[in-house]
Amino acid sequence: MKQLKLYEADDKMIDIISDNYSILQGLSAFGIRLGFGDKTVCEVCQEQDVDCHTFLTVVNFLINGYAPKGSDERISVKTLLAYLRASHQYFLDFQLPSIRRKLEETLSSGDELGGLILRLYDAYARSIHQHMKYEEKTLFPYVEALLAGEQKSNYNVEIFSKHHSDTTTRLQELKHIIIKYLPQDGLTNHQLTATLFDIYNIEEWLCNHSKVEDAIFVPAIRLHEQKIKTMDASSRISQIIRKTESQEAISEREKEIIVCLVQGMINKEIAERLYISVNTVITHRRNIARKLQIHSLAGLTLYAIANNLIDRNIILR
Repeated sequence: MKQLKLYEADDKMIDIISDNYSILQGLSAFGIRLGFGDKTVCEVCQEQDVDCHTFLTVVNFLINGYAPKGSDERISVKTLLAYLRASHQYFLDFQLPSIRRKLEETLSSGDELGGLILRLYDAYARSIHQHMKYEEKTLFPYVEALLAGEQKSNYNVEIFSKHHSDTTTRLQELKHIIIKYLPQDGLTNHQLTATLFDIYNIEEWLCNHSKVEDAIFVPAIRLHEQKIKTMDASSRISQIIRKTESQEAISEREKEIIVCLVQGMINKEIAERLYISVNTVITHRRNIARKLQIHSLAGLTLYAIANNLIDRNIILR
């Protein structure tokens, strides 16, 4: 039976499982192995390389519906991604085939209604495969790129969120058919009841899986997208600052040469004015062009005016 309380890092892992045995299904998805004794959640997570805050966020959400704030920067997107990937593998490779085998063992192969139920289950299984494979081919690689500091221009988490549909409709139909139209006696009835119970369990599991994606994973990705946008904006500002700093690095001698050039002097005249050699003038001009990335007299004139090296009114006369 579930115990509605907010679990913390210093609670014992065994207590969480004892209070809420359904959490067992999620332990393997987080990569947590059994055999941890009486250790706390924090100790188990540290030993098994699992982000403790993210683990507790998912646990508290699944147990009592406590959804984190969208601005919770402590949630590890990397840990959530690994958890969801492992959950897909568990559901597709173990749960779905297991229910299929139990249905085959319980239903009569020659019964028309039994064949219909198997076909309905197979259709449901295909829809789940398509749903999860879409996430693995589209959403998960996008998130990996985000974690690497890249953001694609043609996709974002809002696109995924808008198309994240319910996948339990066919399963509900299957349950109703079994309950309403397959009365059995003796052992067969026990087998069918046990299988039906398993179907209810996987429906609940899938519902919880989707809720974790919507309430925790999507907001965490959205926050990561915002971080990258901020980083990109900061990078652009840094480029502007670096460019400005480059301009400010122009020496006083180079400023004098810029003024002479704007006034129409040639290299020899500049050398005579400043008492330096022509070769030195040429070297300074190369440095000016490299620093400012300006190679025309008009560009130098604009630079000189913008940086108050010359009087604009004198140029316009």
